[in-house]
Amino acid sequence: MENEILQKKYYLSEFSHCDGSNFIILNIVEICTVKNLITIAVTNEGKISVQSFDLKIEDGRFFFEYGITRDQIDVEDFEQVED
Repeated sequence: MENEILQKKYYLSEFSHCDGSNFIILNIVEICTVKNLITIAVTNEGKISVQSFDLKIEDGRFFFEYGITRDQIDVEDFEQVED
């Protein structure tokens, strides 16, 4: 149930992340709390890739670690993009 609610709430939500030199756009494709995975479409320098990350839960907060510096990105920080 929790998995379905998260999936509907955050599907294709967007987050802009600066890695120090570039802004990278992250879009949620899928959240699976059963397998503790989050799948993200990553747009970096015009290239799009789909990557899965370990979904971590700490104090009721969902996040994953991104990049070589392992930045913690909260799922709550993603926003719905309006057309």
